[in-house]
Amino acid sequence: MPVKNTADFLPDCLNSIIQQTEKHWELIAINDHSTDDSLTILDQFAAKEERITVLTNDGNGIIDALRLAYKNSKGELITRMDSDDLMLPEKLAILKKQLIENGAGHLATGQVQYFSADELGDGYLKYQDWLNGLTVKGENFKDIYKECVIPSPCWMIHRVDLEKCDAFRPSRYPEDYDLCFRFYESGLNVIPNDSVLHQWRDYPNRTSRTDKNYADNRFLDLKIHYFLKLEYDKERPLVIWGAGKKGKLIARQLIAEKIDFQWVCNNERKIGKDIYGQLLLPFNAIRKMNQPQLIISVAGEVPQKEILNYLKKEKFIEQQDYYFFC
Repeated sequence: MPVKNTADFLPDCLNSIIQQTEKHWELIAINDHSTDDSLTILDQFAAKEERITVLTNDGNGIIDALRLAYKNSKGELITRMDSDDLMLPEKLAILKKQLIENGAGHLATGQVQYFSADELGDGYLKYQDWLNGLTVKGENFKDIYKECVIPSPCWMIHRVDLEKCDAFRPSRYPEDYDLCFRFYESGLNVIPNDSVLHQWRDYPNRTSRTDKNYADNRFLDLKIHYFLKLEYDKERPLVIWGAGKKGKLIARQLIAEKIDFQWVCNNERKIGKDIYGQLLLPFNAIRKMNQPQLIISVAGEVPQKEILNYLKKEKFIEQQDYYFFC
């Protein structure tokens, strides 16, 4: 558990761990150069609770903290916690039981719930419901190019499988989304779960809101990186669908990578325009292409449903012929 300046929330977080019904655990808490009372709080809890070990980050940032914690861990089942969140009492017990029952090659996760001292934005609640809808069926990876489909502090994995995924060694941010892609790349099976096990705390200066490593463009760079590594077939025409802000960012990245692509949209005002030396075609031009691979960059629930209906009618297969990047 990386810890940096979360003194206001840390006692509640630590108590939620101590109060777990599963008693066989160890917590490796890494103080990441906190300037508030976080280290004092950690030391106070560790003095009373022998299962808590407190170390100081010998590097800087979350990835270095995770590496140090993992290096000093002894368990065969590994999970991560965020120091401003809360575990529900059965969390560790349920995740452990699922992993033991299903064995190696599986990833245990659970449903999540946002909470805040202020009113939660609609976007957070939609993300929560969307993510839980995937988790209840264990279908998380089918939408992996949309958003991070494994909640970073609500998973558990066999150590042997985490090693196969290269654990916390890569230095790519957002580190939770990168690890999620490596879970997917390794072919892990997500165990369905209908229980809320973790509470996400939202507040104005939460790291995911303020740190540049979690800016939107970092997420998009990661999606493109793994798409080109895992999905891209050079023998098939690559197509971007959508010429909004995200579509343009994807186009610029592909141009920088010197990867040929076609560009289509269903906006009549943009069809026929030249953007970055690429002519925008009407979306139905894909019918004349030989087995195209489509990156869908169009946002919005209604437009996405319309696109999805069209693609299904044309017998395109999700995660094989088309990938939603929004």
